[in-house]
Amino acid sequence: MKPQLKYFDQFQAVLKDYQISDQGKELLKKTKLVLLASPTSSGRNTIAQELLKTEKYEYILSDTTRPRRKNNGVMEQDGVEYRFRSEEEVLDDLKNGLFLEADIIHAQQVSGITFRELEKATNHDKIAIDEVYYVGVDKIKKVKPDTFVLYILPPSYEAWMERLLKRGDMSPDEVKNRLVSAELELESTQNREYYQYVVNDDLETAVKTVRRIVEKGEYADEEHVAGKELAWKLLSRVKQQLYS
Repeated sequence: MKPQLKYFDQFQAVLKDYQISDQGKELLKKTKLVLLASPTSSGRNTIAQELLKTEKYEYILSDTTRPRRKNNGVMEQDGVEYRFRSEEEVLDDLKNGLFLEADIIHAQQVSGITFRELEKATNHDKIAIDEVYYVGVDKIKKVKPDTFVLYILPPSYEAWMERLLKRGDMSPDEVKNRLVSAELELESTQNREYYQYVVNDDLETAVKTVRRIVEKGEYADEEHVAGKELAWKLLSRVKQQLYS
C-alpha cells in the first residue's frame, strides 16, 4: 500500500535526525511530565481522568495530521481528543524543533506532542500528563530522563479479560487484534527498567499509588519486582491464548 501522507518522504527525513529546539530543551527543565502506558482495557484513561479531578494535573493533547473521525457515532473535536493540523503545519513545526516527539503511524499520519502543550501545563503550574503508546517512550526518556513512565496493569488475566469483553460487542478478530497489540506492549516492559508499575485492582487505590509515585517520589523495589512479574504472567497468558 502506498503511503497516504502527502509529504511522507519529507516527514521521514526530518524525523530521522530530529533535534528539539533550544527553547524546548529549556522548557523541559521546568516541566514535570507523566506518561501512562498500558495494555488495552487496563483503566489507563479512567485513572487519567481521576488525576485531572485533583486539579494538580493537566492533560496533554497530541497533534495529528489525520482527519477527524467518528467514535461511537460522535465526531471528534479539535482540542478535545487531538489537535488536528495540516501536514504542512506539522512539518514546519518539526523542522523548527517544536515537538517533544513525533512518529509516522502506519504510513498514514504523523502524531506527536508539541512543546506548546507542555508549556501550557507549566504555565498553569501543573503536572503534564499524557497517555502514550510504548514506541514513543524511548524517545521521550532520551531527551527528558526524569519523565515518569507509569505502566498500568490489571490485577489478573481473568479480571483483564472480563474488562476487555465488557467494552461492547467485539468480533473474535477484534479481540485478537487487541491481544496482539497487548503482546507488544507487555513485551516492551521486559527490557525497559524505567517503567514504574501500578496495579489497577481498585481505582481509588491505583490513583493514590500514581500520586504517591509522582508527587512524593515513593516507589519501592518490591513494587517494581512484583509489577514486572505480573506483566510477565499476563504476557505468558496472552501468548498462550494467541498461539496455543
